[in-house]
Amino acid sequence: MDQQYYKEYYHLERNHWWFRARLEILESMLIKKIAGNQERQLKILNAGVATGATTTMLEQYGMVTSLEYDKECCEFLRNDLNIEVINASLTDLPFEDQSFDLVCAFDVIEHIEDDHLAVREIHRVLKKEGFIFLTVPAFNFLWSHHDEVNHHFRRYTASQLNKIISSQKLQLLHQTYFNSILFPPIFLIRLLSKILPKKKHTETTGSDFEKFNSSDFINRLFYWIFKKEKWLLDKNWKFPFGVSLLAIGQK
Repeated sequence: MDQQYYKEYYHLERNHWWFRARLEILESMLIKKIAGNQERQLKILNAGVATGATTTMLEQYGMVTSLEYDKECCEFLRNDLNIEVINASLTDLPFEDQSFDLVCAFDVIEHIEDDHLAVREIHRVLKKEGFIFLTVPAFNFLWSHHDEVNHHFRRYTASQLNKIISSQKLQLLHQTYFNSILFPPIFLIRLLSKILPKKKHTETTGSDFEKFNSSDFINRLFYWIFKKEKWLLDKNWKFPFGVSLLAIGQK
């Protein structure tokens, strides 16, 4: 992948309705479930930083170590954004045991074939009573071309993610689906994409980021709808379904 790709993804992470609303929800959950109960700044590992939007958010709550598997992405972060980043895998973390108060992996472990090993490594580097904060795509019946172009191995149910967390001797503190209000249209689009004939020639990847961002109006509308979930989640509402799933655990 070239520098232009990362420049486009940088713009996407900061302007696309899904990334913007998700980031606000993540920050709200971080404050409510983790950082708001801490009297000191946290030592945080942010695994799979992409172009750094989540790292920028997390830096308000502690000292952040950014980790990214893709070498070219690391070069972009260092050279273009002046963000320090460690090039390494979540399944083989270059840190000592009990190094962090919080490990975040936002939409990361679905990209890893051995997700159990990834969570085991998170457990290893967490301090006693440290926190794990994960988000993943939900429900395999939502599998589509979007998952293929983003190199996903799987999507998760709440019970599947809970099983992985608990198997590594981590206590599940909070779990909920999200991106739930927009679940019906997203499900319909993905269902139709499986039924209708696929275009043989296209200049785009065909990911959901393109399908659900066709105009500024759609971008603003979907951001407004998705962001409404933050108000419900702040009141400890737990959605029974959604396009995504989040979980917070503790060692």
